[in-house]
Amino acid sequence: MSKDDATDSQGMDFLQTSGRRWMTTYIPIALFLFVLLFPFYWMGITSFKPNEELLARDGNPFWVSSPTLAHFKKLLFDTEYPSWLMNTMLVSVIATLVSLFAAVLAAYAIERLRFKGSRAVGLGIFLAYLIPPSILFIPLALVLQNLGLFNTRWALVFTYPTFLIPFCTWLLMGYFRSIPYELEECALIDGASRWEILVKIILPLAVPGLISAGIFAFTLSWNEFIYALTFVSDSEIKTVPVAVVTELVEGDVYHWGPLMAGALLGSLPVAVFYSFFVEYYVAGMTGAVKE
Repeated sequence: MSKDDATDSQGMDFLQTSGRRWMTTYIPIALFLFVLLFPFYWMGITSFKPNEELLARDGNPFWVSSPTLAHFKKLLFDTEYPSWLMNTMLVSVIATLVSLFAAVLAAYAIERLRFKGSRAVGLGIFLAYLIPPSILFIPLALVLQNLGLFNTRWALVFTYPTFLIPFCTWLLMGYFRSIPYELEECALIDGASRWEILVKIILPLAVPGLISAGIFAFTLSWNEFIYALTFVSDSEIKTVPVAVVTELVEGDVYHWGPLMAGALLGSLPVAVFYSFFVEYYVAGMTGAVKE
């Protein structure tokens, strides 16, 4: 081994020292996990704490001495929480499917048909996603009132795609762009129609991108607050994010146990959804189709 090789080897060994690994890897990851998971931990222990421990000044606030399921019992049997959860699931699933269908057609037309002004249209769709919902809910409320959909589940189903479609379209445009054009040109030579190319070639190759867009759309729908608060007032048709805040807070009295239990149960479906499709999600974000 030459002197230069020995010097390079020593340099690489310096990068692999224990102190270096702790400073560059272990400590940053630990801080990130703490910031990410501590709210869920606090939410979980609050859900299982009896009221006496919640209001006590002494004892360990970061642990549960006498766990109880009373908060979950009150939430599931003394409130309309099962209906709120079902409403959230129904609205999120329908809005996600409608948005994905429209976004697939829009993204394919913009990226694969190559018409004049397609880039400007794509930029306009992305800019439409950046418009704050707090600006749009007033005109949307007038539209829903005229259509007779105010204070119904359909009000949310029809309004959620206004911010889901631009986002999903923008996300799918980037994924469709990664699919080789040669596949489409060969199919056109063989006599395939545009619809056959989309259904039989593009969509099977774009499954990771579709799942990635679907996860984002489902999560945005599940956690949406402003539209659900504005367009729905009856308790039995509210969604979880709104109902937990409005129904479990009585004046200045906060029922922290049921509040945290409702937030914990409301976050589980999204977590399960992510866990099943995490590999497709990562592939959709990084791009799995190569030239």
